[in-house]
Amino acid sequence: MPKLNNPKLENLDFKTGDWSSGRSARADILIAGDWAPIRNFAPLIEKDPKSLYGDLLPRIQNADLSLVNLEAPLSDTGSPVCKSGAVFKGNACHVKGLTAVPFDAVTLANNHMFDFGVEAFKETLTALDSHGIRYTGAGMDLEEAKKPLIMETKGVRLAIVNFSEGEDLTAADTGPGVMGWDIPSVTAMIQDLKPKVDAIIAVAHCGLEYVPFAPSYVIQAFKAVAEAGADAVIGHHPHVPQGVFIHEGTPICCSLGNFIFYQPTRFHWRKLGYMVDLKLAEKGLAGLEIIPYAIHGKGVSALAGQKKTDFLRRLEDISTPLFTDQGALDAWNGFIDYYGTKGFKNEVNAILSKLDAEPGKGAAMFRNRLTTAQHFYHWKDLLTRMVNDEMGNSAAWARDIAREWLTREQE
Repeated sequence: MPKLNNPKLENLDFKTGDWSSGRSARADILIAGDWAPIRNFAPLIEKDPKSLYGDLLPRIQNADLSLVNLEAPLSDTGSPVCKSGAVFKGNACHVKGLTAVPFDAVTLANNHMFDFGVEAFKETLTALDSHGIRYTGAGMDLEEAKKPLIMETKGVRLAIVNFSEGEDLTAADTGPGVMGWDIPSVTAMIQDLKPKVDAIIAVAHCGLEYVPFAPSYVIQAFKAVAEAGADAVIGHHPHVPQGVFIHEGTPICCSLGNFIFYQPTRFHWRKLGYMVDLKLAEKGLAGLEIIPYAIHGKGVSALAGQKKTDFLRRLEDISTPLFTDQGALDAWNGFIDYYGTKGFKNEVNAILSKLDAEPGKGAAMFRNRLTTAQHFYHWKDLLTRMVNDEMGNSAAWARDIAREWLTREQE
């Protein structure tokens, strides 16, 4: 692991999970990752929704504003669409899992919001509207999908800008959909908002799942968003925690990991995540606090003591390379090498097998690899390293971390 003598690291304390800009805080907004009333959590949300949040509930409730990524439609109607991956849906009654906190707003730009079609999406909006939960990131057309959410608390005017990769061609280009991967439009929107609000938070659903390091295209996009004027950039979708770094005074969290999103697995890093408590100043950001937690069969619970120390130490390990362009590239190439030619062959063979067994599903999987940024750049970068005979030349520390994130099981 490279050791960097970088002054920007001094304000990001991985022993406590805190970062300060030196400004005075007036309000705070708590942001959590992926939330979906699926699998083991669905009946718990119906029976006792507050219990899922465990000892994190007071932290969320004490924030001046709270935001979470709603990763499934909430609908009693609709049929599953044919797409590359799994399809998720909660029922309309599962909105009580959000109102029990209550969360003030949700982001909708993700790869599951249209899993059961447009009518299920419209029913989701009805459920949110009827309970006073605000939203951003998806709509019945592009204008609605890209519309930022403006909120105000304690005299601080805040804008939330939400976008995603628009997987399975769900970007709202010609009709209903999510705000897609249009970074020039996102940066232009932020530049336009900057003089009109006190702070801008960009929230993105993107990147390759389960890996420790964000791909280079994500790092560059997040930096561009920060340079455009975002006061913080928050990512989710990979279902595991990824690194935090500061770019020109803007904190960037590459992935918060899962939140109220149950996965039946024993893989260690898929059972951990972190919330971010952003401290808002009169103008801009005063600081942030990283709040790590564990995910278990009954919900989530805050990490404390040695477990919190261990999490933050490992978070520092995956964050440190991101403070330089070369470090971020070395980290990504380490994953590419770990995945390797064998991983690529296995993935392609799985798609070909699916084409034989379920032609529509197989076609959706192949189409998604060609049209969605995370898969396109994964394959492009891997094949380029193969063409240039560079496989295996990456840093050993990066390959070791990739192996840990993808294979370590719970003790």
